[in-house]
Amino acid sequence: MSEESDLEKTEEASSRRLEKAREEGDVPRSKELATFTVLMAAAIALWFSGESVIRQSKSMLANALYFDQINQIDSSLFGETLQLDLVTLLLSLLPLFGLVMLSALISPAFIGGWLFSNKALIPNFGKLNPIKGLSNMISKHALVELIKSILKTLLVGYVAWLVLMSQMDAIFSLASESLTVASTHQGHILLICFTFMILVLAIIAFIDAPYQMYHYAEKLKMTRQDLRDEAKESEGNPETKAKIRSIQREMARRRMMSQIPKADVVITNPTHYAVALKYPEDANYAPLIVAKGMGHIALKIKELALEHKIVIMEVPPLARALYHHSELGDEIPKQLYTAVSQVLAYVFQLRDWQKNGGFEPIRPDHIDVPADLNPLSTQGNPS
Repeated sequence: MSEESDLEKTEEASSRRLEKAREEGDVPRSKELATFTVLMAAAIALWFSGESVIRQSKSMLANALYFDQINQIDSSLFGETLQLDLVTLLLSLLPLFGLVMLSALISPAFIGGWLFSNKALIPNFGKLNPIKGLSNMISKHALVELIKSILKTLLVGYVAWLVLMSQMDAIFSLASESLTVASTHQGHILLICFTFMILVLAIIAFIDAPYQMYHYAEKLKMTRQDLRDEAKESEGNPETKAKIRSIQREMARRRMMSQIPKADVVITNPTHYAVALKYPEDANYAPLIVAKGMGHIALKIKELALEHKIVIMEVPPLARALYHHSELGDEIPKQLYTAVSQVLAYVFQLRDWQKNGGFEPIRPDHIDVPADLNPLSTQGNPS
C-alpha cells in the first residue's frame, strides 16, 4: 500500500516544479477570459468612437462615388482625395485598434502572468507523436473542453436569438426610416446584441478561469517519490556537499588565523589546546575569543603567535575551559573573568616592561579556574 501511495499524485507541486514549468512556458491560461477581455475592449471603443467611424465611412463612400468635371480632367485628384479619406478613416479606427491590442497584451496578466520562454520556441518533435496526440484527444481535459465549447456555442447562440427576437420590431421598422436614421438605429441594435453576447462570455470566462487554475494545479501535482527525488537533486550528491563543507571550513580557518596577529595573548594546554584572546579598546566589553583550536590547529596558532611576537602562556585548565565553553567571536564566560584578568594583567605589565624598562613582572604561577568549567575536573580526573 505504501508503494502505491508513493506513486499517486497526491502532493501539491513544489516551488521548484512550478518554476521549472514556467521556464518551459507552461503556465495556466484561460482563452475564454482573453476573448472576453478583447471583446469588452472592442465594445467600449465602439461605444465611444462608433459614430465617428460610421461618419468617416459614409464620407469616404460618398467621395468615392462622386465624380465631377475636375476629376475627369485630372484623375490624380481623385486618388489624392481617396487617400486622404482613407487616412482619416484609419485615424478614427485607431482608438478601437489601440484598445483591442492593449487588452490583448494585458489579459495574460490576469492568469499566469506575462511570460516569454525561449524553451517554448524550441521545436518539440515529441508532440508529433500520433499515439500521444490521440491520448490527449480522449483525455478528461479534452472532454471537458469539448463540452465547454458546445455549451458556449449553444448559450451564445440562444442569447443572440433572444436579443434579436426582442429587437424584431425595431429591425422591421428600419425599412421605413431614412438612410441616416436607419444607419444609426441599426448600429444601436448591433451594439445591443454585441453587449449581451459579451455578458454571456463574461459568465463563461469567470467560470473557466478558476477551472483552468484548478486543472493546472492538478496537472503539476507530484508523487511522494517525486518530492524525494527533487530533494535529492536540490541537495546534491554527498561528495559535492562534503567538498563544499571542506572549502567552507578552510575559509573559516583562514579568517580565524588572520585574527591572531591582533590578539593580546595565546593561552595553551600546552600542545592539545590553544586559545587566542583580544581585549578590546572599549572597556565596556570583556575579552573576546579571536581564535581557538586543538591538535595541529593549536600548533598553527602557536606558530603564528611566535611569528607576530604574541605572548604565549601555558595555563592548561584555563585553555581547556576557554576552548570548551566559548565560541569564536564571543566574550569569555563570566566565570573566567578573574582567571583571564590575571593573565591579561601580566601581559600588559610585560609589554610595559619591554617598552619602558623597570622591574620585570612576575609571571602568575597559580590561576584559579572553576572546577565546573574544567573538562578534566568534571570527568573526575585531577590531572
